[in-house]
Amino acid sequence: MGKLFRFLVVIILLNSCNTNSNNVPVIGFADAFEDNTIAQAKQGFFDALKKDGYSKEQKNIKVIYRNAQGDIPKLALSIKYFISEKVTLIATNPSLSTITAIQNTKDIPVFMMVSPSPELMKVADASGKAPSNLFGVAETLGYIDTSFSLIPKLVIPHSGKLKVGMLYNQSEPQSEEALNRIRQLSEQLNIDLVYLPVNSTADVQLVTQSLLTKNIDAFFANPDNTVFGSFETIIKACNNAKVPVFTSEAGLVARGAVAAYGADIYQWGYQAGEQAAAFLKNKSTKGLNWEMVKLRKRVYNATAAKQFNISVPPDFEALK
Repeated sequence: MGKLFRFLVVIILLNSCNTNSNNVPVIGFADAFEDNTIAQAKQGFFDALKKDGYSKEQKNIKVIYRNAQGDIPKLALSIKYFISEKVTLIATNPSLSTITAIQNTKDIPVFMMVSPSPELMKVADASGKAPSNLFGVAETLGYIDTSFSLIPKLVIPHSGKLKVGMLYNQSEPQSEEALNRIRQLSEQLNIDLVYLPVNSTADVQLVTQSLLTKNIDAFFANPDNTVFGSFETIIKACNNAKVPVFTSEAGLVARGAVAAYGADIYQWGYQAGEQAAAFLKNKSTKGLNWEMVKLRKRVYNATAAKQFNISVPPDFEALK
């Protein structure tokens, strides 16, 4: 009887531990690829959760983290694994992760970051309504105008008409939308836009070199996951060819671009984390909706500006 009693006590304790464990919210965080700039959003997301009292250290959340390393099938498997584990919420970074999550679940709340609006991602319905389980923070392409319009003010063409080059990924909706917007803007600004498609990061080096043979005066890094993931390759080639790089992504300025007007990637993730914390606290998505980025910055890279003898407007902040 004594042995049986002790056995029953152990079973009860184990069940008690499992019950407590199941009460801890589980966050599935999906990164589409490895990237220093994108990683800032992840840091911001978890910093916001920690500020509101949720962290692994306090043992009141669990985190399942997956990085697909640019492998789309692997990304889909990661999302499906989160679903099988019945995570409380899915955090997605950047748009490829968001789209994959929305395609695979309609029930688990998805908190996006570094993603364009649902309409730009082509996940909104015919009436323009976003999926009911999509939350977090997104961006439109309106800010691109300000960034791109900076180029003719700061770059002197080698001869005649200013020529700007860019890459875009045909499989990324926001990249196609950005290209269409920039093409229209180029006509208005009397800029000769030279653009070439890339299908993956493996193509970037060769395509960038091809672009640079077309005597471009500047390169514009648009909001494209392939550009993000291959930016070191792009910046090295452009610097060697003495071609300054401009961008609409503030995070790329720290990696060598001359200047940008765009979202602060860390704050983007932080804003999404605040939403996720509200969901965990209230155990409900009531009152939550996806929202626009609140903080945008005008920033420049002092080293890059000096290298190309470019004087940046005084309202731009130098990155430390």
